[in-house]
This record gives sequence, C-alpha cells and structure tokens, in this order.
Amino acid sequence: MTIDWIAADWGTTNLRLWAMSGRSMVEARALDRGMGGLAPEDFAPVLAEATAGWPAVPVIACGMVGSRQGWVEAPYLPVPCPAVPQLVEVPGTPGGRPVHIVAGLRQDSPADVMRGEETQIAGLLALSPEFDGIACLPGTHTKWVRISAGEICNFKTFMTGELFALIAGQSVLRHSLGEGEADPQAFLGAVSDAMARPERGYGGLFQLRAEALLSGLAPGVARARLSGTLIGWELAAARPWWLGCAVTVIGAPALSQLYADALAAQGVPVSRMSDRDATLAGLTAAHRASLGVT
Repeated sequence: MTIDWIAADWGTTNLRLWAMSGRSMVEARALDRGMGGLAPEDFAPVLAEATAGWPAVPVIACGMVGSRQGWVEAPYLPVPCPAVPQLVEVPGTPGGRPVHIVAGLRQDSPADVMRGEETQIAGLLALSPEFDGIACLPGTHTKWVRISAGEICNFKTFMTGELFALIAGQSVLRHSLGEGEADPQAFLGAVSDAMARPERGYGGLFQLRAEALLSGLAPGVARARLSGTLIGWELAAARPWWLGCAVTVIGAPALSQLYADALAAQGVPVSRMSDRDATLAGLTAAHRASLGVT
C-alpha cells in the first residue's frame, strides 16, 4: 500500500504516529517525545526524526501539540458544534510535509475546554454514525460529553486521574499503595461507599495508611480502594450525565475497564472503545474532510 498521509496523536508526554493509505494503516510508531519537553523550534526536527523513511505526505495531528505551549496554537472552537474536526495549518511545510492540527473545543458556561478528546469523539461518530448519548473519556482529566444529532452539545471535566496521580505519587499514601491491576472487589466496594457516603470516603483516605500500618492492609487493595473512592466521587458528581443513559467509555483498556465496571454496578448500560481506535478514526475523518470527502 502507498502511504498518502500521516496521522499523529501528539500529547504532553508521547507521540504516536500512523502511516496511512486512505483509511488503512500501513505502519505505526511511538516515541516519548511529547510536547511537554519541546520548545516551538523542536517540533519540526522531532517530526522529521519520527517519520524518517516515510514519504513527505500531509500530516494531520491532534492533542496538546495544538496548545498555547505547543507547536502552533489551534484555537478552541465553541460548543455546540459538529463533531467533524476543524484544522489549523502549521506555517510553511516542515520537512516538505504540510502539517495541520485539530482545533480543541471550549464551553463558555460553565467554563471548560478539551484538546484531543474532540478527535476521539469524531472517531466514535465515524465508527457509529447513529450514536446519540453520553461518552465518557477517562484519563488525567476525564471528560463527560453529551452528543446528539452528530453534534457535541456540552461537556464536563473531572480531574480524577490527576488527583489519583498526585495522591499516589506525592502524598503519605504513596508508602501504602501497590502497583498493578486493582482488586475488583475492593474497587467496587469503594465506589459504592464513596457514592453512598462521600463524607466517609473523604475521611477514609488516611485510613488506608492507618490500616496498612496497624493491620497490614495489602498494597493492591489499598490502591484499589483509593481508585474506587475517587471514581465513586466522580460518578456521584456526574450522575446527571449518566443516570438513565447508555454510556460509551473511550480510553486506555485498564482505566476504561474500571469506569465500565463502576458504571455497570450502578445499572448503566456500557459499551467500550479503545482510545487508539477512536483517535485514528477521528484523524481519518479529519483527513477526509480536508479533502472534501465524507
């Protein structure tokens, strides 16, 4: 197959690339050259390095590469809006390749922004054109998005992933938490407790440390309870988004499974889609739109 364009998911810490022939992937690459460690003048050389051996074909990129601290700022577009990604051109042709970046989205009231997730939502609709409902995109900053008639209507962000990382990595609880997969029973128990009695969940955070010291609480169980508590608080706050609705969860496999399990425990019909599949489908939709093809 002939490579005729390149899809790029350029986040804060990583760069994922796919050499494409129309809708088909020819080759995939991944580098730890996220925008967080790059100056504006670094992006073109990094792209050239990352795409070495590929032809000089157009690049469609999404993610934090389009932030104010990225390569070129791709301004936020207001919602409600169609889910078809809008593109901003990088000046010149870096490495002989035209480069376009997907614009993020903004919500003025209540104030909120997203960058990267809009491409995954476009991918969801490209793969499921009749979708009408709620998408949950778990990650560092989890997004809950209402989608109707092919439009992104509104959305809400929760900092659950970042809070977990801060508590697990920098608080006193870091000494009591294990790595690996969460204990399912402990996780769901913590979700239930956090939703039913949030005041107990908040007071129970330090209890994880105390139980580890006094009764040998297993690190894996402690980690599952912390995760369940934070996700439980999020589900309680996000209840208007999922109550009485079917939800599609888009994200990395392990984290998506936690959200799917937590929602299913509340009786919510849940389907899942990988973030990779959604991102690639969204970038493909953006590329086809740039060619005037639907």
